[in-house]
Amino acid sequence: MTKKLNGLGRRVLTFPAVHPCESISPSTLLISLIDLAHDICTYKSEFFSTNKRNALKAVRQVHNLLIFLEELRVESADIPGSLVISLSELHLTFQRIRYLLEDCTREGARLWMLTKSDRVSNQLRLFIRAIGTALDVLPLAAIDVSSEVKELVDLVMRQARKAIFETDPDDKRVLNDVIRILGRFEDGIRPDKSEVKRVLDYLGITKWSQCNQEVKFLDSEITIEYLNVDKRSELALLSSLMGFLSYCKCIMFDLVDNEASQQVSKKCCNNMLGGLTPDDFTCPISLEIMKDPVTLSTGHTYDRASILKWFRAGNSTCPKTGERLQSKELLVNLVLKRIIQDWSVDNGVSIAEESGHKNRDITRTVLAGSLAAEGAMKLLANFISDRLLEGTSEEKNKVAYEVRLLTKSSIFNRSCLVEVGCIPSLLKLLSSKDSSTQENAIAALLNLSKHCKSKSMVVESGGLDFIVDMVKKGLKVEARQHAAATLFYIASIEEYRKLIGENPEAIPALVDMVRDGTDRSKKNALVAIFGLLMHSGNHWRVLAAVLATLAEKLDGTIAILHHGALDMIMKILDSCTSRAGTEYCVSLLLALCINGGANVVALLVKSPSLMGSLYSLLSQGSSRASKKASALIRILHEFYERHSSGSTTPVLPQDRSVHVW
Repeated sequence: MTKKLNGLGRRVLTFPAVHPCESISPSTLLISLIDLAHDICTYKSEFFSTNKRNALKAVRQVHNLLIFLEELRVESADIPGSLVISLSELHLTFQRIRYLLEDCTREGARLWMLTKSDRVSNQLRLFIRAIGTALDVLPLAAIDVSSEVKELVDLVMRQARKAIFETDPDDKRVLNDVIRILGRFEDGIRPDKSEVKRVLDYLGITKWSQCNQEVKFLDSEITIEYLNVDKRSELALLSSLMGFLSYCKCIMFDLVDNEASQQVSKKCCNNMLGGLTPDDFTCPISLEIMKDPVTLSTGHTYDRASILKWFRAGNSTCPKTGERLQSKELLVNLVLKRIIQDWSVDNGVSIAEESGHKNRDITRTVLAGSLAAEGAMKLLANFISDRLLEGTSEEKNKVAYEVRLLTKSSIFNRSCLVEVGCIPSLLKLLSSKDSSTQENAIAALLNLSKHCKSKSMVVESGGLDFIVDMVKKGLKVEARQHAAATLFYIASIEEYRKLIGENPEAIPALVDMVRDGTDRSKKNALVAIFGLLMHSGNHWRVLAAVLATLAEKLDGTIAILHHGALDMIMKILDSCTSRAGTEYCVSLLLALCINGGANVVALLVKSPSLMGSLYSLLSQGSSRASKKASALIRILHEFYERHSSGSTTPVLPQDRSVHVW
């Protein structure tokens, strides 16, 4: 009849108890009530960061009643109907007590529950008195239980009537410490670390993962509170507490422990999350992480919104297999949905809920939310800037990760970190040999690039070359796709679209990512290319890069040569004054030689200006261009030597003859 919750799906300090239905049998009601009492008694061994004395007092009262209820089940074969009213009221109150105990022991909500200590103690007092009221109508004399048990029930009844639940003095003291620290933040004064540590120790927040869990909880509460347009009384306090814990997370903990991810892995399909990537969760249609995965009769899974759009367009096939569907029934993939949710929590990825706020509005984060939150973030930004400049490699990696988290969905945080000059330091971390440092730095830059002032800072700091190099050579696929997305945001400025296009490595690297990358990488690269195409001068560059990629395949080479493009490419190369243009042409010619064989090479050898362009690239071009120029020179020299000696040995290892015209 009842199910023990884990705090998820219910806002803290709400008690959605359900009154037992009138038609329920007394024996069924009694069994359910005993189950509830057992659940409540298990909290005796739980950790209470606040309101411990009051909570355990309530647990003891329920335990005493459990003795009575269990004897009633054993001794009374036929439970009189007159008990139903009393048992029903007890059932309702027990539900509420259990909800409150869940909140008091909920990981991630400890600081918030500290601020609600007075309310919690008052609620416990009301619930215990409700037990007394329910026992008042209990026909104890008509019940067949031992006299000792009747005396115990009478004791509970008397204690419930005069129950006193006062806020724990220690809770009050620590709450005053928190208020004092928030006051220092408002004044722009860095609080004493020993005082901050006392608060964290009292709450049992001893690891980075626990502190991060608190931040995520407060963030979700702020989102819910913000949606409540008519009543936003808690916003300032929630924002202040979040600022305090964000400050603690970065300054008070030297290591980012992975305990949280290990816990998620245990919950989720026997460590299955360990080998999963975002691509495992993307919809084949939208290439976005699925919010509501549903499965077709073919066994393939799609995001509900995407597959419904596919059907509305008149399609009746499976998008992946092309198989005609006998039924358009959609089965909710609950297992995958839970895995995606757990993975998102583990990796700090925000997946928009299917409720009324699909796309989270972060415009509210233009301001900090409170003076204390503003002061905490400004102090934290200065700390991060100093660590990025002077910290050890491990410290720089850690604060880069903190920047990544802080700037994910907060405009104010981005502004603070840009203002203190974090961008040049993060750009330097892109050359790190540590894959984690690289990924955290480029992810942080991606978030910061959404801020209006950051784009000029990236460019003026010489960051474009670093980011393009990351697209090509990032140590992790995630770093490469973050770099592509960063280029897209920088390309929102017309002047910078031109600068990116003039980098001879940028567009080819993005085209390569479209060809070889993961689904997420392909999407980021395509979006970046689209942004660059907003500048007309990049049109030919993108076209040249695409042609060079097509020419790497035999079919592409045949198509290009069939349309007489070789002569046009040679003319462009002869007249081109741009280094990037020269490199694009050489890349295309090399691919045509490799796939086109001797007929193509024979025509290139006749060009009097080609060798000059190639040798110029050897000394002045990029590393990529130099390699391609060197390869093409070698092919031309080998052809010339064999042709002069009359040798019939193929010029290329796998010479393929293609009609040039």
